[in-house]
Amino acid sequence: MAETRQGKKQQIKRKPQRPSGAFSAFISKIPKKYVVRAGKLLGTFIYILDRQHRRIVQRNLGFVYPEWSKEYVQQISRRVFQNIGVTFLEVCQMACFSREDILSRVRVRGHENLLNAAKGPQGGIMISAHLGNWEMIPQFYPCYLRKPLGLVFKRVPPKVLNRWVYRFRTHFGNIAVYKKGAMSTMVRLVPKGTIFLLLIDQAPKRSEGLEATFFGRTVTVSPGAALLFRRCHTPVFLAFCIREADGSLTLVVEPPLTLKRKEDLAAELQENVQIMTSAIEKAIKTYPDQWFWLHKRWKRHHPYLYPEDLGRRKRRREKRKAKALKSL
Repeated sequence: MAETRQGKKQQIKRKPQRPSGAFSAFISKIPKKYVVRAGKLLGTFIYILDRQHRRIVQRNLGFVYPEWSKEYVQQISRRVFQNIGVTFLEVCQMACFSREDILSRVRVRGHENLLNAAKGPQGGIMISAHLGNWEMIPQFYPCYLRKPLGLVFKRVPPKVLNRWVYRFRTHFGNIAVYKKGAMSTMVRLVPKGTIFLLLIDQAPKRSEGLEATFFGRTVTVSPGAALLFRRCHTPVFLAFCIREADGSLTLVVEPPLTLKRKEDLAAELQENVQIMTSAIEKAIKTYPDQWFWLHKRWKRHHPYLYPEDLGRRKRRREKRKAKALKSL
């Protein structure tokens, strides 16, 4: 009973809002080509200055693509930063968009897959990754289908930024659920027709994840989507919003994944987590320069990739040891 009340608190309803004001109107009318051009310049600037994250991106790419030359790794790394720069400026502009603006900026590939997922009496699970412009998916879905999308996300510090992110993700009527305690809300709403978007490409805490193979290496993956499938028996499909060569955005919607149902819960979760992870990997391999390689995705099982982290951990251990000796 307590869990149900907590789940209901998680669902926060907000009426759709339209951007207003002369400044918002001006921002929304900036042509796509200028946003893309400025975003690439911004990304290149960050690539040059941000040595720490440039190093993480290049190590990640070299780790999973050992056949790539150093020059090609650097080239893709620069494009990764450029994609992030463009996405950042697009998000700033999207905050000022009307429904018509959103619809005019996105094409759909796999239109029938999206309609089939949305028209059923039961909801579904849309899995995705930090690929292309991932923030466009929850903007486009309610504008295109005129029904809310469920979102699960972490609180973002500080509070003022968290409020902005929340308003941004819900101003077309979406249902926002904070990650803590989200499962009870999803289990209640999915059977009633809500589709929930879950980004499953980043590492959870080791205690909260299952091991899977990602780019041929072991990683920790959240089993949330697989567990929701187990409890709701609803379709699970992959969707991602990628950027084309001309800067335009395309929402790619794949057919439902063929997942397993087994009597053994652990075995089912393990196999389905791997199926979903492999689907995400395939999409990233198609658009490697559009994934968020800045994340230390392999740090749980391959910490030597990020020796600076090992150094920090060693210093923290030494401080704790010194503190313990002082207290004796």
